[in-house]
Amino acid sequence: MSEKDYYKLLEVEKTASEEELKKAYRKMAAKFHPDRNKDDPKAAEERFKAINQAYDVLKDPQKRAAYDQFGPDGPAGMGAGGAGGFSGAGFGSAFSDIFEDMFGDIMNGGRGGRGRGGPMRGSDMQFSLDISLEDAFKGKDAKLKIPTVESCDLCKGTGSADGGAPEACGTCGGSGRVRAQQGFFTIERTCGTCNGAGNVIKSPCKKCGGAGRMRGEKTVKISIPAGISEGQRIRMAGEGEAGIRGGESGDLYVLIAIKPHKFFKRDAATLYCRVPVPMTTAALGGDIEVPTIEGEKNSIKIPAGTQTGQQIRVKGRGMRIMRSESRGDLYIEVFVETPVNLDKKQTDLMKQLDETLQKGGRKNTPESEGFFKKVKELWDDITD
Repeated sequence: MSEKDYYKLLEVEKTASEEELKKAYRKMAAKFHPDRNKDDPKAAEERFKAINQAYDVLKDPQKRAAYDQFGPDGPAGMGAGGAGGFSGAGFGSAFSDIFEDMFGDIMNGGRGGRGRGGPMRGSDMQFSLDISLEDAFKGKDAKLKIPTVESCDLCKGTGSADGGAPEACGTCGGSGRVRAQQGFFTIERTCGTCNGAGNVIKSPCKKCGGAGRMRGEKTVKISIPAGISEGQRIRMAGEGEAGIRGGESGDLYVLIAIKPHKFFKRDAATLYCRVPVPMTTAALGGDIEVPTIEGEKNSIKIPAGTQTGQQIRVKGRGMRIMRSESRGDLYIEVFVETPVNLDKKQTDLMKQLDETLQKGGRKNTPESEGFFKKVKELWDDITD
């Protein structure tokens, strides 16, 4: 294989796309890196250099076109090492491009760009706010005191004591990054002079130290819509941390947490309430008053013969539906209460009632009749 055949060196076709070239280069560079070929590092280093030279030429559309037409030495009359040749292509250039492509976003704070000397948006913030179920039902305006980073009031966020504009950093030239060559590798890191800002302030503000921002505390007003649910977030644009060097502020997100209620349980727009009902009312039927989420009393009818666990639907008495005039339903779950602390007269009356019920052959207690019938059948099966 000729070392001058750049396509063969990278093991790609002549029609390979830019992405295919890049992928092939990564694979071959990793395969023939001297550190991974301890048995014959010298040969690996030569191959490694040749691979980088090949990629340096083929990744450039103009150099690639000239190579395809004239070969590795460039146009006639411009031999190796000349202005039009390719022999002088450096390894550092090719590998630096790949290194930057792979890690550039991370090294630049995930922003993908280099210049960071201009205004920067402040960070978003999130805080939790506990509210009652009643507040969630009707909505409310609340105040939330939060720690934050605010723009310095002395320098108006510029960071400069005299109001002068920041100057480009002399170390990095305003890019916020500096490069250093270490053998085959070109390493890029944050500039230590400007800390990546790309510029410096000659006369820093004494109050904020040139940062343009200070930690503090502020109170924000928040409007909670009626019908809001647990876990929903309310976005307050521009109420987050102040921006850097005059940049826009971030946003504030308020996460809603609803405290447990002593009467109601909520499922979306439906409310459930467990209500004790006297045994006599459950047996004979009658009316009882139940609470509603808006703080009113609502009279509902208990049908005769109501059992524990039965639910009675009260239409339109549940939670509000956010951004709607509609409401969910309220379900009353009946709990039949057995009387306690009976006096002698009450006890005698209960005994008389029990006697009459026994004479009725449990027709007045169908649940019991069905249960004990099944128990008898079970015992009969066991004794057979």
